[in-house]
Amino acid sequence: NRKLKVMANGPALSTARSGEIYVGSEIRVSLSLLDVLHANQFEGESFDPKLLEQTEENFYRGAPPKWLNFHISEQSHGTGSPFIKRDGYDTLVQQIRQRRKHPGISTVKLFHQPGCGGTTLAMQVLWDLRKTFRCAVLTGSTSDITKIAEQVVHLFTAGSQGHQNTVLLLLNDEQNLENLQDNIMMKIAEQKIDIDMPVVILLNCVRASDHVILNKEHSYIVKQNFKRNERKHVILKKELSDTEKKRFNEKKEELSRRYSDKFKLFHGFNIMQSNFSQAYIREACAVFKTIKKANRHQLKTQLAALLSLLNAYVPGSYLLESQCLDFLKHEDSIHGDLSLEDRMKPFSDLIITFQQDTRSEKKVSMAHPMIAQRCTELMAEAGVIRSDTAKKVLTCLCRDEVPPSLLGFVKDMLLKREIKKEEKINNREQHHMGPRRREEDQERFSRLILDIEEMEDKKQSASVLKVASNTFVQNSLFPQALARFYYTELKDYNKAEMWAKTAKERDPKKSFIADTLGQVHKNHLRNKESPAKPREILQLATKAIEAFKDEERLAENERGKDMKEDGKAKVLRAFNTRGQFGYLQVCNLVFDLLVSQNETWRRVLTKNVSMGSVLELLGDNKLFRFNDLINSLRDEVEKKFEFFDTYLTYSDSVKKKDDASYVSRETSDCYRKFVGDSAPKNKEKSDKTTQKLKQKLAVTSAGVLSCIDRRCTVSELKQIATWWEEICLSKDSTRHDFANYILANIMLINKNETPPHSDYQNAFRQKMPLGSRDAPEFHMLALLICWPTDDEDKFVSDLNQLLKHVQHSYEHEYKALFQSRYLRPLFFLGKGKGLSRLVHRRVLEILWIKDAVRDSNTNWRNENILKDPVVQEQLLKVEGVVRNYRLYATFGGTELEMDVNRRDSLWKSGQVSFYLGFTISGPVAFSIQTRTTTKGPSGNLRLGACGGVMDSSDWTKLEPVVKRVDAVQIYGLQSEAGHYECSVSALRWVCKEAVSFRYQFCSWEELRDRPSCMNYMPAGPLLDITVTAGKLEEVHLPHWIDHDSTMSDMFAVLHVDTCGDVVEQVSEVTSSHVKLHQTTFSPRGVMIRVKLGFPVKVYCDVLIYKTKKEFLTLHVYLVPPDQNIKQEVERKETSYGSIIIPKPSPDKSLHMLDNFFLTTDMDTAEICPKTLKLTCGRRNPNFSEVCVRNADSDFNLKLESEQKRNKEDTVWTCIIRKGDYQNQSTDHEDG
Repeated sequence: NRKLKVMANGPALSTARSGEIYVGSEIRVSLSLLDVLHANQFEGESFDPKLLEQTEENFYRGAPPKWLNFHISEQSHGTGSPFIKRDGYDTLVQQIRQRRKHPGISTVKLFHQPGCGGTTLAMQVLWDLRKTFRCAVLTGSTSDITKIAEQVVHLFTAGSQGHQNTVLLLLNDEQNLENLQDNIMMKIAEQKIDIDMPVVILLNCVRASDHVILNKEHSYIVKQNFKRNERKHVILKKELSDTEKKRFNEKKEELSRRYSDKFKLFHGFNIMQSNFSQAYIREACAVFKTIKKANRHQLKTQLAALLSLLNAYVPGSYLLESQCLDFLKHEDSIHGDLSLEDRMKPFSDLIITFQQDTRSEKKVSMAHPMIAQRCTELMAEAGVIRSDTAKKVLTCLCRDEVPPSLLGFVKDMLLKREIKKEEKINNREQHHMGPRRREEDQERFSRLILDIEEMEDKKQSASVLKVASNTFVQNSLFPQALARFYYTELKDYNKAEMWAKTAKERDPKKSFIADTLGQVHKNHLRNKESPAKPREILQLATKAIEAFKDEERLAENERGKDMKEDGKAKVLRAFNTRGQFGYLQVCNLVFDLLVSQNETWRRVLTKNVSMGSVLELLGDNKLFRFNDLINSLRDEVEKKFEFFDTYLTYSDSVKKKDDASYVSRETSDCYRKFVGDSAPKNKEKSDKTTQKLKQKLAVTSAGVLSCIDRRCTVSELKQIATWWEEICLSKDSTRHDFANYILANIMLINKNETPPHSDYQNAFRQKMPLGSRDAPEFHMLALLICWPTDDEDKFVSDLNQLLKHVQHSYEHEYKALFQSRYLRPLFFLGKGKGLSRLVHRRVLEILWIKDAVRDSNTNWRNENILKDPVVQEQLLKVEGVVRNYRLYATFGGTELEMDVNRRDSLWKSGQVSFYLGFTISGPVAFSIQTRTTTKGPSGNLRLGACGGVMDSSDWTKLEPVVKRVDAVQIYGLQSEAGHYECSVSALRWVCKEAVSFRYQFCSWEELRDRPSCMNYMPAGPLLDITVTAGKLEEVHLPHWIDHDSTMSDMFAVLHVDTCGDVVEQVSEVTSSHVKLHQTTFSPRGVMIRVKLGFPVKVYCDVLIYKTKKEFLTLHVYLVPPDQNIKQEVERKETSYGSIIIPKPSPDKSLHMLDNFFLTTDMDTAEICPKTLKLTCGRRNPNFSEVCVRNADSDFNLKLESEQKRNKEDTVWTCIIRKGDYQNQSTDHEDG
């Protein structure tokens, strides 16, 4: 063992108070999925110098970094030298530290191109923060979310209550982040852990292809033109900045001195130092040019080809050293016991062997992905083509038991489909138009299969997939990909069908595998040479429909199985709807193909005539054998369309990009064709009304609710409401029909139309009480109609019971269907009364995107839409409280536990406000904001108590950028849409779009004698505002008056203009701000009228400066919180060399123009003058000078009102401590 000394105390974890606690072996064993980086990692340990040197050499040659590399780099003696910090390092650390300010869970993302040092950067950040956070790397799969969450919480809580600390977790899987966060929160709530810090910060290190990285970089640059906030992620590219080039050049000199000739082999370092130069790559890989036809069959050449292919197409992949030696064992026996490095000459300089830890086996890979890519190209030029090498991987390395790591690499190499380049996506949209499916964002096949297709031919691609299918005889994914290749690329539908059936045989219970067979037949039908005979069309359609029905059956079985299982260990799978969708696509094709040949088919398929009665017109009596199929189509199409209408109206995919609009368009197109213009033959006359509703896609509750989404006009909505009323008046009507009638009228109200009737509550009362068999839509409507408000009669005596009915009905009908989907809000509680208070989701989306025609694709999960002031104006703010990570709110005297849209808004206990939305499962809280009430200061400006129209939590505080121009401070601000407040001036603004502006403080002094200001006094700062981009919808100027409602008519706003001053009376005054009517700008400030006998009280500041005089001398100012005045005082005092002594200002308001005595308890103190008068607008306010000879102790300063209006005439007091004046840099001896 090369390790010479081990720590006596054992591994330690950092605590939140910058301490360390030692952990026992039981904690370390319990964290099996995490590689924990201890706070004292390697401290007190000694290592064999040869081990340290070899570890450092391996890293610079191209091996992945180990924690020991970072330890070596910090050693002042020995081989180590500091790591180079990439430009993204500081940003990454800064973002992580910022996330620590907020409790809960947050994520920082690092996107990096393969081989550019992304993993090294992420580990470097963890190493440097190991004494601040509890750092760990997720080493296991993210499939077992619950176990990961348990271990993360265990690491967070390790030690006693006072020793817990935030976990900084590095992980490479981007897929299950949201589920992991929810599970961690559940564990925290289950264990009833009180937290005042983040539980975990997830550092997500994502390796992405070159074009994905470049697209993200371009997107960020574009957004920077409109946004001021920090970038949401860090990007590391294969490109060095000038600063980085300098650092790498300096490091190069150091390494070349220390390692001399060995330095030439440091390809991992040299590629970066050369700024990823292709010239360096060509020179380094020149040895591969020596491969000739005669020696290309040597095993070492073949092994080099295998390693190159794997690393070129799966960065980060490797082979085990034992696999490599086993591959070479058939070589000539003259090699004897030579090492792998010696056997692989002359290629060994480009190959790296490394070991992550002493427990793991040695791994072998190419030194860098760029080297692997170039070597693969040179091999192909020498005749060792990609397809042959891929087959060699399969036949030689995957013959017997395959290590899990290699199986994963082979799957990625042959099956993983990358995101398309942006230009390909754009070309598709330009030529085909219409919404884009998520599938169309992906390449057709893996990068290797596509390269073989392009550089060799399609048959070679198919042959590689065929070898893989025959090698992994139990795996269904390879034959599935092969079947897809046959029907999409080679158009060989027979072989495609054969391999699709093979895949299905290998995994007969998996619905997504069964889908491929249906896709084969569907594509065969679509690409059938025309004109195809109706019999041929129906034969193919029958095979496709049978395949999709089988898939649908398997999907139902999977859904039932998922719900029966524990469901905690793994993420619930999305319900597979491809079977139903494929069925509708086939029906669409059948309809178009048959009707294009003979219009009689339209009447047959819409069931207006039976097929048997028109066989002669169809021209083929043998078609009657398809009669059962034809008779079933319309009913099945209607059933499946209604399924999708419900599915897409009530829920959404949890993935960012979804194909909902594409599915909706395809399914409704098919439905309209089969519904036709009339009801099926032999139907009753009452069905004519239902037929009309079907033609408008409004025959179900989901259809009615999506009328606004489908852009139904007011006249169409009136028709729909009338038809549902007709159905309700029939003798066979149901309560569900009545619910649809009311929903149709709610849709009309949301189009600003008054429905014909208004007393829906009483009509609904007659349908109560609800039964357990009533549909979820009826229960939801009962909840909407009966939901109490403060100013309306309480209609429901037991709201809790009604809520339970809604949830029970949802669980019975829909829960299994929507188990892994996001429930879309259907309505929000607005400010109206009755049904008018129900605001449809689409109405808000139209306000958000400012377009009533375009699909919004609004992401309701991130709640950005609810930051828009125009959207907020439509909604009612509701109050609640968070306790133990749950939200409670009281409605109609009943406290309810609320479901929430974002669980990460529940970390902080206390009073909150939110908007109330309704999904098909019941009420949900959106945009939860902590409610804070503050009195006195607002930012750096002391104002009246915050309140009034909007809660202070509704305003997001922004720090301005300060520039000094000719001794004048200019404050710059930028924001997106929302409500904001400047942290310096307390200026507030509302904008609907990105906006930027600047302002400066002006003096009231020269304006006091203007006619416009007669009878007024300043009531707030005078601000000169200039908008540089965008538009401000509202501006709220701050004031410092202690305001009550009787004073509102005394306020005014002064507009200073070269053409003359304007005094604007105001209508909206809160306790801290005045709202402007117009947002065109000149210098503006709030004034208040001076009335005889009506004293005005203001909030003010006390400024204390210590001067450079022989004895302790203080200048004490009493001023309003006008930044301009304070800046003038600061300029004057600092010019004398004075230094401010920060002290709290009066915590209550003072009467303007009152005199105040300044006193002290120091007998030797001299004060001149002894009174201070509180005035506004003076550029050079007066001050009192306090002189204390031989000061050597603490003393008090006190302000007392001269008027003595009450017994508590002391309005301010503070302690001047000895340290306040003796530790300052001013030297009294200089006086």
